[in-house]
Amino acid sequence: MEAIEHLLQLLLNTATKPKLLLKTKRHAKSCIFAPIKIMMIHITRREHFNAAHRMYREEWSAEKNAEVFGKCANPNWHGHNYNLFVTVKGQVTHATGYLIDLKELKDIIHEYVIEKLDHKNLNLDVDFMKGKMASTELLCIEIFNQLKAPVEAFEGVFLHSVKLFETENNSAEYFGD
Repeated sequence: MEAIEHLLQLLLNTATKPKLLLKTKRHAKSCIFAPIKIMMIHITRREHFNAAHRMYREEWSAEKNAEVFGKCANPNWHGHNYNLFVTVKGQVTHATGYLIDLKELKDIIHEYVIEKLDHKNLNLDVDFMKGKMASTELLCIEIFNQLKAPVEAFEGVFLHSVKLFETENNSAEYFGD
């Protein structure tokens, strides 16, 4: 027992940073602890917005658009109740106990995405969608692009992914380049 206590004391005294200790299963009977590294954490914020769009190509005929895009080519538009999941990653800050203040993340998402998209026409009203097909895939990529710089302005915080649900059955997810 004395040897175990000595080993534990050595581990604690030689650590340059506080380390978490985990009792290993292999040595559970002898109560030996092994240091584990603080790992990357992923935090996800969910938001919601409503928007209209139309899938069509101006250079195509109405028949060709209907053939390729079906009901989504309706000239009177159609809308969705989108669910957006923004995941950031990094290491937990010891001073605060979290990666990023979720109020800050919410404010960023609202300023750079929700205010620009909610109750808007994706084809006509959204600056970052001008000249692009208003598909869920491209919208997801553009939302990622809108959020990357403001999220990563926080030290040690990285935008991991954006997942966008167009319906409960259909979604796109983008992890960056």
